[in-house]
Amino acid sequence: MKEYKISIIVPVYNTEKYLKRCVDTLTGQTYDNLEILLVDDGSKDGSGKLCDDLALGDERIRVIHKENGGLVSAWKRGVDESTGEYISFVDSDDWVDIHMIGEMAACLSGNEKEIIVSDYVIEKEDGSTQYVWQKLPPGEYDRQAVEREVIPNLLGQERRYVATSRCMKLIARKLIEDNYQYSDPAIWMAEDSTITIPALFDCQRLVVMDHKAYYHYLYVTSSMIHKYNKGMYENIKLLRRMTEKILRDKFQGEKLSEMQKKADQEHIFMIFLALKNEARGNPEGYKKNILDICKEREVRELCRSTKVTAGENANRLLYLVLRHPNGVTVRLLRLAMIIYYRGQ
Repeated sequence: MKEYKISIIVPVYNTEKYLKRCVDTLTGQTYDNLEILLVDDGSKDGSGKLCDDLALGDERIRVIHKENGGLVSAWKRGVDESTGEYISFVDSDDWVDIHMIGEMAACLSGNEKEIIVSDYVIEKEDGSTQYVWQKLPPGEYDRQAVEREVIPNLLGQERRYVATSRCMKLIARKLIEDNYQYSDPAIWMAEDSTITIPALFDCQRLVVMDHKAYYHYLYVTSSMIHKYNKGMYENIKLLRRMTEKILRDKFQGEKLSEMQKKADQEHIFMIFLALKNEARGNPEGYKKNILDICKEREVRELCRSTKVTAGENANRLLYLVLRHPNGVTVRLLRLAMIIYYRGQ
């Protein structure tokens, strides 16, 4: 079996507490032909120095120090300076099994437009874990199968058929280089989708591994409960415009119309996140902001023309608020968020 060179790109920003654990799982990989690029995005803690210290012990590690520009700018810089035929991304507060790269590399065929996807584990601060399997059944999908079974299910689903995180994947370099024009550092909400969605649109060979949860995603509940992102809704609108551009570039005619309808459904699910953000994290201004979002002309037109299937209880409530925005439904949403997050 040919050992393709694989570049592992790790964006680093103020993760000194977790960084060594992450890097140790990368340097301990059973696969030999790899490089590890630690991209220090202007960290203000000791992460930058720790990157340098870790690199001293392993010639496969390269450190890039840059001014802070956000997650997208960090991983794009890593891509620019990498030399591998395939690229994998690992976030610096996460970690991976030592067999991950070797097992994923064993699935490669040399196709310049292929993606290997594994499953992942959510690791909570209390020590509990949750295994998450890709919704798309395990197996190998050629171009025809990708067009038939994957592309129609990438947008507008309550749960995606393939997770659009750039992590837990091994992606052919050409797919990244052909599509990272769509990844705008100004977009920070669901920003991974701006590289993985177009890459999956172009994919000629996709392998979903059979219940192999190699990637460990750290879920920090304390920060997620209290964090309020003031500009989330505006960022979601930026994401929508970029998604529309991707679709216009990738599809034409009837297929374009079909995908645009799915993008409309996708936007509704993203609006749910904006409503949740306001109800959960903005106790003073949540009511006005939620009503302002729901009563925007574009949002009202979207609700009239587009339907989504909301199976989860939280999404059903959010959908109710979106379709019937008033003081009662908004206060009900706020109460539900308080009760839910108290239990986390």
